[in-house]
Order: sequence, then C-alpha cells, then structure tokens
Amino acid sequence: MTEIQLGDNQYGKAETRLVRVDRGGDTHVVTDLNVTTTLAGDFAATHLTGDNSGVLPTDSQRNTIYAFARDGVGQIEDFALRLARHFVDTAATVTRARIAIEQYSWDRIPATGHSFAQAAGTRTVTVTYDGETATVVSGVADVTVLNTTGSEFRGFPRDRYTTLPEMADRILGTSVTARWRHRDAEPRDWADSFEWARERLLTAFADTYSKSLQQTLHAMGERVLSGDDDLVEIRLALPNKHHFLVDLAPFGLDNPGEVFFAADRPYGLIEGTVCRADAPDPGLAWW
Repeated sequence: MTEIQLGDNQYGKAETRLVRVDRGGDTHVVTDLNVTTTLAGDFAATHLTGDNSGVLPTDSQRNTIYAFARDGVGQIEDFALRLARHFVDTAATVTRARIAIEQYSWDRIPATGHSFAQAAGTRTVTVTYDGETATVVSGVADVTVLNTTGSEFRGFPRDRYTTLPEMADRILGTSVTARWRHRDAEPRDWADSFEWARERLLTAFADTYSKSLQQTLHAMGERVLSGDDDLVEIRLALPNKHHFLVDLAPFGLDNPGEVFFAADRPYGLIEGTVCRADAPDPGLAWW
C-alpha cells in the first residue's frame, strides 16, 4: 500500500488592512497598506493530530502588524523585513516567513495639510526570510499607460482561424505590473530606488517604437536593470488593452483613426522575465 505523507504547507494572515497617519504639525502623511503574512516551518503536528502548540495564531500575526506600525512604518521594504525577521527569530516552529505588502498612494490636495486624493498605481514588496538570508522584491501594480501611435503588429502567422488584420499603426495600452529583485537586502533608500525604477519603466514604454508588446516588455525590463547594479531581475505582466477602430461607414462617416472601442475582455496577456546574466540564484524570492 502506498504511504501517504504530508507535503509542503504554509499558513498566514491574508490582507490585513493598515492605515497609519503621521501627524507632523499641520501637514499629515498617510501610509495605506495591505499586508499578508505567510509562515512555513514545522507544522506537521497540527495537520496530523490537531496539536496546535506550535501554531502562532493568524490573529497574533495581524496584531503584530498593528503593534509594529505604532513605532512607524517607514519604507515598506524595511517594514516587511522587520516583520519577517520577527516571526522567524521569535517563533520556534517558524523557519521561513514571507511578507507581501501593497501600498496605496495618496496625494495631498494642494493648499491643504490633511486632505488627500488616491493616486494611480500600487507600490508592492515581497520579503522572504529563512533565518539567514532575506530577499527583497519591490514592484508596482496597475499603472495604466497608453501610446496613441508608435506601435504596430505585423508579420504574424495566419491560419484558418485568423481574422486579425495586420496593423501598421495602432493604439498600445496596458496596465503595468512589474516586480524587481534586489541583489541583497542591505539597507538603502528604498523610496528613491522605487521612484527611479518606476520612472525608467514609464520612459521605456513611452519612447520605444513597438513592433509587439513583447518587444516593449523586454525594453522596459532592460531599461530598469541597465542603470542600477542593485537590481538583478524583473518580472512583468502586461495585459493588452485592445482599442478597435469603429466602423462609421454605415453612418456615411469616415474614421481616420480617431474613434475607437475600448474592449476590456478578452485580452492578450504578455508576461516575461528580464535578468542579468550574473544574477544570483533567486532562491525563495518568487515562492
């Protein structure tokens, strides 16, 4: 009879919402986070016998997030590192912690110190720590961008099911989700690194003449890695936000590339990784 055994397992507290307000006189700063903790280790007893003596409650994980925020959040990379090291270094059964944070940005409304409007795009970080090595993956999600020209899609194979015409000039739109891995977890100006990488992503999208969204993806990844030796790998997901020219001929009208239908689904999803040839082993970075 085949032996049955417990395989890999993990648990944690998903999507703890945290908002901290730093009240520096009349000018306030809002830090708006969504934090997920995931712990792995020696949890066989709870699975096999229901013995919970080695299981740190997910409720405790949530409370730890709030308690740590009392001392300040700072950069989300530093906050995630603090949490990951705490869980591994203080819980006897935990051998690996993964902290994933989404940060929702708020822009201060001009001429006010305490009024805000939510900004586009979400800053992200995932930290993995195993008691010895910490890996930091920063990123950004849901940054919607659009080129109204400078893009084509031609030369693709055709079969009996192909109806797509070749396009010499098209609208190229996408919602950028990118995650870049740092060479190490040594302290640095994480905010400056993030802003620099985000700017390089957007600049590459804007000034790359695109023959395919795949080509644009590679250009964006290459641009980010080429200017910062600390960044060794980047993974991007780019949904193709299709814009189809509307046929106005039934109404006796022409349409010289001005009126489009923006389709939300289905959509092409282009994903890829760009990395340095000398990039260190990612280990558990993408786990």
